[in-house]
Amino acid sequence: MANVTFRMDDDLKAKMQVLVKSLGMDMTTAFNIFATQAVREQRIPFEITMDVPNRETLKAFQEADAIKRDPDGSRGYTSTDEMFEDILK
Repeated sequence: MANVTFRMDDDLKAKMQVLVKSLGMDMTTAFNIFATQAVREQRIPFEITMDVPNRETLKAFQEADAIKRDPDGSRGYTSTDEMFEDILK
């Protein structure tokens, strides 16, 4: 067996330990599962992306969801002039 050592933020480590313990394993088991899956799939076994929405985009998503849930609760417009008049009030 080989030893692998790496550095991790203390807070992240504590949160990870709580998570893996609640799943009935330790950190070594969790990282071995990750490594096994990565080798099996020949890739990182989850999507890594930098496309994290900013606060403004998240707010727009929430507004869209609210409109979807209750279309009668949203304001509709019949023209762009009417919309801009309402916005500029």
